Amino acid sequence: MKKTSNRRNFLNAGVTAGGIAAAAAVAAPEAEAKAKDTPKKRVIYKDGKPPEKTPMFSSTVAYGNLLFIAGVGAHFPGDIKAHTKHVLDQIEKQLTDAGSSMEKCLKCNVYLANGKDFAEMNEVFLGRWGKEPPVRTTIAAAWVPGDSLVEIDVIAYI
Repeated sequence: MKKTSNRRNFLNAGVTAGGIAAAAAVAAPEAEAKAKDTPKKRVIYKDGKPPEKTPMFSSTVAYGNLLFIAGVGAHFPGDIKAHTKHVLDQIEKQLTDAGSSMEKCLKCNVYLANGKDFAEMNEVFLGRWGKEPPVRTTIAAAWVPGDSLVEIDVIAYI
């Protein structure tokens, strides 16, 4: 059986009031299905509710089945290994809270306050992502916010 298009159904229905209603009835289910398939932005808040004041940025945002986690730093005294472990633990918690995991990360950006910390950061980084780690970019940044020696952001799927 040959499938007809909405346009053909509309034209076949005629341009009467009843014809327009019939054509709209044919198009409505398709429009509703398309609206359901359109991804929506969803901000995930740490305590489950939005803050009273508009924040500077959102730390975790889902769009469809993609999850974006803003840069996470470690703001306490310590060395690069302690900072990297803390940051990865925080990212893992955010991923889990949003219904994802370290193994579902697709992209990771690492910003080091000092490029000399690259090897030690890698010692902690290695093995945290499962058998197939995400693609990664690592740079020594001119400035990392606060007193953090490392900041990491990720894109994952849910």
